[in-house]
Amino acid sequence: MTSPVTDDFGRKLYRGMLRIRRVEERIKAMYHLREMRSPPHLCMGHEAVAVGVCAALRPHDVVFPYYRSHGWYLAKGGDLKAMLAELFGRETGCSRGWGGSMHLIDLSAGVMGTSAIVAGTIPHAAGVALTFRMRGQDSVAVAVFGDGATEEGVFHETLNFAALRKLPVIFVCENNLYATNTHIRDRQAQPEIYRHAERFGMLGVQADGNDVLAVHAQATRAVDRARRGEGPTLIEFHTYRVLEHCGVNADDDLGYRSLEEVNAWRARGPIERGSQVVTDADLAGMTGEIESEIDEACAHARSAPWPTRLLAEGTTR
Repeated sequence: MTSPVTDDFGRKLYRGMLRIRRVEERIKAMYHLREMRSPPHLCMGHEAVAVGVCAALRPHDVVFPYYRSHGWYLAKGGDLKAMLAELFGRETGCSRGWGGSMHLIDLSAGVMGTSAIVAGTIPHAAGVALTFRMRGQDSVAVAVFGDGATEEGVFHETLNFAALRKLPVIFVCENNLYATNTHIRDRQAQPEIYRHAERFGMLGVQADGNDVLAVHAQATRAVDRARRGEGPTLIEFHTYRVLEHCGVNADDDLGYRSLEEVNAWRARGPIERGSQVVTDADLAGMTGEIESEIDEACAHARSAPWPTRLLAEGTTR
């Protein structure tokens, strides 16, 4: 973090990051049991971006995350029981058991639906932001995507439209350097993603995505601008995923990145850097509460029914 924080807000942000990490660690630990058949894109290492941005939002603001979505769903207030039931393919899942890890939704929390399509939710966020503007609402929409999505045409088309209409939308790029296994330097002639905003006359900024306070500060400025009618902001947050692109394993053996690189980023990850705001007693208390919540959500998922339509067709699991 940028400076020592000892107040309740700092602990709240840390707890939010820890909760996301513990949930994904449980998914990682259980995945080999094959009870969850949906391929997960874990966000371990990305937690500060979701927590810091969502802490700057109001309940009526909305987020449109991409497929690396667990952290965004939880940070915005999505129901954990419904999320895990979805990963288990159960009727009580947030997508009724049909969407899996990459298709999470909780409209009551402002999670408007995630997508497996690269850059797929970027224009959705702009469309909802246009609706907010037309209705005279002061709500803000957030589009979330990885660095690979900036290579899709719809990213540039949407930035242009949003800037032209001065829409209340925040474009949040989680730049973790790699699109699957290819480094950004081997994909983009201009690797500074925030600079794409310049050609559209909109504000573009970058920040340390592993510093939850820096994330929150940048997000707050962008949200305030949007509410004042000053238009969209593109924020590039530098962060890093510590596991494979899709799945629950390490992948340094593939040769596209080294174990030394992974360990260096782990050491300056959001959980590690944010730990200064909590005491050992705080951490023990938070961990116990979170683990109990996860236990309850897993028990719910395992006991929930299979999707009704699947059973009606006579298919067994």
